[in-house]
Parts: sequence; C-alpha cells; structure tokens
Amino acid sequence: MSQSNGRHQPGPDRGRERHRGAVTLRRGAIPTSTADQRLLDSRGRGDWKTKDAWRALRILSEFVEGFDTLADLPPAVSVFGSARSMPESPECRMAEELGGALARAGYAVITGGGPGVMEAANRGASEAGGLSVGLGIELPFEQGLNDWVDLAIDFRYFFARKTMFVKYAQAFVVLPGGFGTMDELFEALTLVQTGKVTRFPVVLMGADYWRGLLDWLRDSMAAEGKIGPSDLELICLTDDVNAAVRHIVEAEAVLSAEQEAIRVESVARAEADQRAAADEGGKG
Repeated sequence: MSQSNGRHQPGPDRGRERHRGAVTLRRGAIPTSTADQRLLDSRGRGDWKTKDAWRALRILSEFVEGFDTLADLPPAVSVFGSARSMPESPECRMAEELGGALARAGYAVITGGGPGVMEAANRGASEAGGLSVGLGIELPFEQGLNDWVDLAIDFRYFFARKTMFVKYAQAFVVLPGGFGTMDELFEALTLVQTGKVTRFPVVLMGADYWRGLLDWLRDSMAAEGKIGPSDLELICLTDDVNAAVRHIVEAEAVLSAEQEAIRVESVARAEADQRAAADEGGKG
C-alpha cells in the first residue's frame, strides 16, 4: 500500500495549523490549549459561570451538526486503530482490506479521519466505491484529515465525537492502537454489557497484539468476578477480514429478525385487541 499525499503529511509550517469547526488557525493564532482542555480543567474558574454557559451552546451545536450531517448515512461500521502505524505495517494492510470488504458488503466506513490505520481503512472503502467518513478532533498535535475521507466533520469535544462513532455504526472493528483505541474499545464493551446498545458486534483484529489483553481479561478480571464469563463472548477475535465482515452481517441479520418478530407480534396483539373491543361493543 503506497503512502498517500494526504493533508496530514508534513509541509511548510504544517504542524502550525488547527481546525476549530469551520475555522482554521495557523501559526501565532493557535491557542496553547484545546477546547476539551479548557472545558475540563478545574483550575482558573473565576469566570466559569459565563464561559461554561456559552460552551454549552457550542457543545450543543456540535451534536446538531453531527446529527444533521450523519442522519442519512447508510449502515456503517466504525474502525479504530493507531494513527502512528506505518503504511506498510500489517495492521494498515489489514485495515485497507477491511475497508474494501466492508464497502462491498454495503457498509460506510467511519474512522477518526487521521493517518495510519484510519487512513488505510478510509482508503480501502473509498477505492472499493464505498462511503468513507472521517470524524476529526482538535488536538495539540493535530495531523489533519486524510485525503481518502469523502465526508468529514471536525469536532472540538471528544464526547460529542464519540457519540457519533456509536450512534451511526452497526459495529466496531478495533485494530492495534494506543490509548485512544483502548478508550473506544472499552466504551463499546461497556455500552453492550450494560444494554445501552444491543447486538453491537465488537471485533478485534490483530490476534497477536490483543492476546495479552484478552488473557488478562480472562485470567484476572473474569477470574476475580469483576466481569462475567459471558462478557468475554462480547468480543470476536480474528485476523480474517472475511470472517470479521461475516460476523457483522450475521449479527445485523439476527437483530433485524428479532425486530421483525417483535413488530409482527405487536401488530397481531393490536389486531386481537381491536377484535376484542369490537366484540364487546357488539354485545353492548
């Protein structure tokens, strides 16, 4: 896989650029902190009543923008992995193949829009004719959106962005990555475990990378009763792209069948109630 000439590639003063929604800041205009940092930092809160109230409106605007932009998205899968992975790394090759396979299966591919694994997944989806989505974030070391993204949104706040990753995806696929990747992985598992989302497949790809974590989940966390044995079944581990896509498609089919059965049962119950009401009326 050749390295693209994406916008995140170094160039003159490339590191001195930051996006804040529709605003682009360069060089001396760039603040020394991010919007998330200013929101969450508990120090220097003398003016918190006015500033935090205005931030609430900005946060609301990010949710509105995200909901409005992604409302018509086709079925999608969020793909996570390291921004630091090199283009020829095994995880990037796997991510590009995965992006293409998901696109051919009818899914849009959502990533964080950056380089590394994200760029590879976006590239695979785009080259296969699928919709490639990037949800960027304001960071001190911002790398910009890769050139394989067809639909992009830049966020100031992590929690608004994370909502979009879950709300508009039918599944998560997680490739080797760092803290941000772990954050998304465990948030997805928590949402599934607690029933906040239902039938939401979580696929880990890169078996060698994840084996130590899975061993610890089984031998420490589950062994001490911190999670149940069935919680480990929430994770599908595979290095086979076709198996990963098949797992997602089958989970969606099962959920659709269950929802259709519930709908049919509801219709039948309503019709039975109507007939019973009509019979009672006829007797009266």
